[in-house]
Amino acid sequence: MIQAKLFNAMGPVFQFIMVFSALLTCGAQSSFAQSDYPNKPIRYVVPFPAGGATDNIARPLQNELLTAYKWNVVIDNKPGAGGNIGAEIVAKAPPDGYTWLMASVGTHGINLPLYTQGGGKLPFDPIKDFTPISLVAELPNVLVLNPEFAAKNNINSVNDLIAYAKANPGKVNMASSGNGTSIHMAGELFKSMTKTYMVHLPYKGSPPAVTDLIAGNVDIMFDNLPSSINFIRSGRLKALAVTSAKRSPAFPDLPTIAEAANLPGYEATSWFGIVGPANMPADILNKDSTVLMAAINSPSVKEKYLAMGAQPVGNTPAQFATFIKNEITKWTKVVKDSGAKVD
Repeated sequence: MIQAKLFNAMGPVFQFIMVFSALLTCGAQSSFAQSDYPNKPIRYVVPFPAGGATDNIARPLQNELLTAYKWNVVIDNKPGAGGNIGAEIVAKAPPDGYTWLMASVGTHGINLPLYTQGGGKLPFDPIKDFTPISLVAELPNVLVLNPEFAAKNNINSVNDLIAYAKANPGKVNMASSGNGTSIHMAGELFKSMTKTYMVHLPYKGSPPAVTDLIAGNVDIMFDNLPSSINFIRSGRLKALAVTSAKRSPAFPDLPTIAEAANLPGYEATSWFGIVGPANMPADILNKDSTVLMAAINSPSVKEKYLAMGAQPVGNTPAQFATFIKNEITKWTKVVKDSGAKVD
């Protein structure tokens, strides 16, 4: 009542100013909800270097979105800290639909328990600071060796590697694409289950790690299949097994680690999905979800994913949100049981 009397007591000019200001505020709050979205390029942050598995999964989608929907999606590689640098950028971006992250099992599964154990802290919350849009693809990792290292030490199977590592503790160097990545954790899980000790050497992404592996500067790696597949086929890397529960259609003759070394329960697969900043407007989220689902399941993208050993998925924001929560629970146990740490 008092506010109404004060408003009525004001002159017409002041009343107009107050109403106009209220309309501006309301408009600012709803400015993210745009019927013509997207009307400018979308920044697609890939938190690993170009040429790695995360980048390889992102690019077919970029091409399909431009070709089929005329959406200009610009990939921005921001590697470092196991994907945390790129993830933080997106977590702090405006929730207007114009910034996406290619999230992974590292950024939204492993890193929370890995970086926070012992009192550490992530610069973002993988659940509270993001809006899940769609799971894109899943794929196995593959245990690959430098061929000269394998030949010199007569390592032709997973059991051969285990025997050598046990006889030579600390003499095997295990490369990864960075702390907290699925590549790192696949190795830590392997070390834990086989009771072996191998020295972890984290790199800023898979490409430089694979380069050093081929050159013989490191010995082994549990690499994402897409970034090693051509080197395996050309003989520049020696593959022993895949880390998934089932064999990969890309290499049906390659056993799983679980079956090759009699390690029931061993499984460490990778996944990739698109998330935006927290609090994205419902209409933009729905549009992103619909278009991405169609793009992921398009013949063009499916063909490219299957050729690199990846399985296209595509799901709803709600399904992806549940998936992320389950992954954090799963990897929290693995990190604790394996004793993995940030090197």
